[in-house]
Amino acid sequence: MTHAENMGKGRALKTAFACILENFPEVPGAVTADSDGQHTPESIIRVMNRMKQAPDALVLGVRQFEGDGIPWKSRFGNSLTEKVFAYTAGVHVSDTQTGLRGIPRSFMKKLLDVKGDRFEFETRMLLEAAGTVPIVEVSIETIYDSEENHQTHFKPIRDSLRIYRIFAGRFLRFLFSSLSSSVLDLILFSLFCMVFKKNHPELYVGIATVAARIFSAAYNYAINYRLVFRSRENVALSGLKYLVLAILQMFCSAALVTMLVMLLPALPEVLPKIVVDTVLFFISYKIQQKLVFRV
Repeated sequence: MTHAENMGKGRALKTAFACILENFPEVPGAVTADSDGQHTPESIIRVMNRMKQAPDALVLGVRQFEGDGIPWKSRFGNSLTEKVFAYTAGVHVSDTQTGLRGIPRSFMKKLLDVKGDRFEFETRMLLEAAGTVPIVEVSIETIYDSEENHQTHFKPIRDSLRIYRIFAGRFLRFLFSSLSSSVLDLILFSLFCMVFKKNHPELYVGIATVAARIFSAAYNYAINYRLVFRSRENVALSGLKYLVLAILQMFCSAALVTMLVMLLPALPEVLPKIVVDTVLFFISYKIQQKLVFRV
């Protein structure tokens, strides 16, 4: 089966998956390999054997990016995307751009509906697998020849930006949720500070933090559950876990802001709060991703 014109790697893979699913019902999965000579027959067989041991997993043939013979573009691109993917998706993958993959039949069905017709499809494949399909890595040979067709065509700036736009979708939604919650929280915090400062000069920062966080946390949970993580977790269970996290984060914020206000009394209370809550923001994302919302 061929395309009349080049429709991109992603479309080619989906066409192949559809063909296998329709015409070979006994096939448990498929192995994809790039055509640039970087994947040896031995590496392909290694992935196939690992698929037999883990038939429901996405098997990745991962290259080693250490040594003098590795092009800097490959080393730089993989290192950067590895860190971005680990933070945004919550799953560590040693080689995010590998084309040597063992894909189980059940996962191929899901991939037919995944967006992307070009190289970004493989990135979306990893995101689709994160949290739903086990990811298994197999070490493979790393081959880089001097011939142009055996070298990577990864453009560090252009291609990284394309990949990061895909990776960053959930994080950007989380950023919107957190920023809008923070605006609400800061407004309420400032109002409550004015209300409680006169009668509770030693405790007003903590009281204002707690009161403001109750309202902003309720708003933030609703947005995160439906929009950010699009969670499949039970609402009551995720709500309970979120409540525990919100309480811990609230007391951390109150304690740290109070300490900074006491150390730096000349500063407006809002400034230390912005610094503290920015740090807690990044910590909270990872906790919510890993423990609170099941995606």
